[in-house]
Amino acid sequence: MKADVLKEKHRLGLGGVAIGTAFDKLTDGESYEVLQKAWDLGIRYYDTSPWYGLTKSERRFGNFLHGQNRDEFVLSTKVGRLFVEVSEDEVPPTMWKAPLHYDFEHNYTADAIKRSIEESLERTRLNHIDIVYVHDLSEDQVGDRYPYFLKQAREGAFKVLSELRDQGVIKAWGMGVNKIEPILDCLDSADPDICLSATQYSILEHEDAVDRLLPAVRKAGVKLVSGAGYNSGFINGRNRYNYKDVIPKGMKEKREKIDEIARRYNTNITHAALQFVLAADEFASIIPGASKPEQVEDNVRALHEQIPSDFWKELQSEGLIYEKAQIPN
Repeated sequence: MKADVLKEKHRLGLGGVAIGTAFDKLTDGESYEVLQKAWDLGIRYYDTSPWYGLTKSERRFGNFLHGQNRDEFVLSTKVGRLFVEVSEDEVPPTMWKAPLHYDFEHNYTADAIKRSIEESLERTRLNHIDIVYVHDLSEDQVGDRYPYFLKQAREGAFKVLSELRDQGVIKAWGMGVNKIEPILDCLDSADPDICLSATQYSILEHEDAVDRLLPAVRKAGVKLVSGAGYNSGFINGRNRYNYKDVIPKGMKEKREKIDEIARRYNTNITHAALQFVLAADEFASIIPGASKPEQVEDNVRALHEQIPSDFWKELQSEGLIYEKAQIPN
């Protein structure tokens, strides 16, 4: 029986990439405004990582959540990198706009995983972590060292996380990756509970996941959490796609066509994108990030909006949604 750590009330969570200054130099005060808005609107699942802002995101979530009742919320963080404090001129170039002064290395050994969790507990000032994701163990992050790190994780991370779950130290674990293959590789050799699937399943791009990922996790009894369900802001009109500046050919036209149809039904592509992901039975939650309180408010509106069924049927008839994909009822 897989751990059922995410309930119906956790269908909409808050991701911590923007809180870690991925796109803007978000100040502490601005980040707490986002977190406070999420809390006030009833969001109770929060996802972060020591990678985000080189430990900045974890610290910000921890500072905010420290005063809240620990039984009221679920927090997930990630393992797979170890961090060491360095001087300002030694900070490596990363995607973060205003990171803290740390360097890092990938490490998926058992000892590294235990150390990573201990350090996350210190940074967040929480007494336990609910969900731990094995982070960025995929070719897009570690390149041709993927087989090496996968072997390391099979002998280290996967085993120790199952042990920690069985001991009750954590409630659940799984992969947190941008590619399908690492999740499939993990299912082949371990017993994860829930995986964070980023950039794999969105209203714009989901065919491969429908054919390969969803059947595999369904068979294994593993749930998914959607990261980058808005393709890292592209669906909202940003000029980036899945954290990269290169927009795949034809994607702008597809986005505009879906949004045009959505507006005829008095909705928009952002609201449709959120509901599309959650229509798949395999997804327990979606965790869009936010750099402004208004974005959190809009995500909550999107969750509760009534979108006509004819809208979804039109997208399918136009070939804009894969015929095998689940759509909202």
